Amino acid sequence: MTMKFTILATLLSTAAAFAPTPSNSRVSTSVRAELNGWVPDESKFAFGLPGAIPPFEDGFDPLGLATGTPLSTMKQWREAEVQHGRVAMLAAVGMLVTEEPIEYHPLFEAFNKDIGPAIRHLDEVDAVSPFFLTFLTIAIGSVEWNRALRGFSKPEGEFAFQQLKDNYYPGDVGFDPLNLKPTDADEFATMQTKELQNGRLAMLGAAGMIAQELVNGKEIFVNLGLATDRFDPSSVPIQF
Repeated sequence: MTMKFTILATLLSTAAAFAPTPSNSRVSTSVRAELNGWVPDESKFAFGLPGAIPPFEDGFDPLGLATGTPLSTMKQWREAEVQHGRVAMLAAVGMLVTEEPIEYHPLFEAFNKDIGPAIRHLDEVDAVSPFFLTFLTIAIGSVEWNRALRGFSKPEGEFAFQQLKDNYYPGDVGFDPLNLKPTDADEFATMQTKELQNGRLAMLGAAGMIAQELVNGKEIFVNLGLATDRFDPSSVPIQF
């Protein structure tokens, strides 16, 4: 796989969504406000969830994954898609920023040498400061714990695995330090559609970049011919 092929495939790809299936779409008025103005509608694409863009406004589900899928499962899929898209956007930006020629490492100093492809950076950090991964695991766990408390139902009564609360909108974990979330339902839907499209693109892009670096062990801009390969594997504390 070459980076040119990966980028071309990424730009031409359209993320899959799901066609609506029959389900109970009645939601109380009190819940509607909690769902950011979205009211599940079984007659619309993906129960009316944002995320569809031309030319697939009426649904894109070539594998029929949504056949017989209830609303609760659709919400779980959207929750997973939003969260994975956010992680992928961070990953895609992080890989490009921390590699040659930019090489910005906010957590440690590496200005005096090229430390190689991003897929091995955590290995290098772990070799020098093994407690860092413990701290990172705790940090990620605390974020996921907050998401679970906010969006997931308690395991009691008639409970299904990864069951979301009725008044939880997929992806809305309550983190908005810059107060960017629109109060208008239509504006919110537009913003989430943009987030979903960027997240879908980032998932494809990050996967392509990781695959490329696994193939030949070279950094992204080096593969593109935009940076000089000055990485010396013997200068880092792990085996390449």
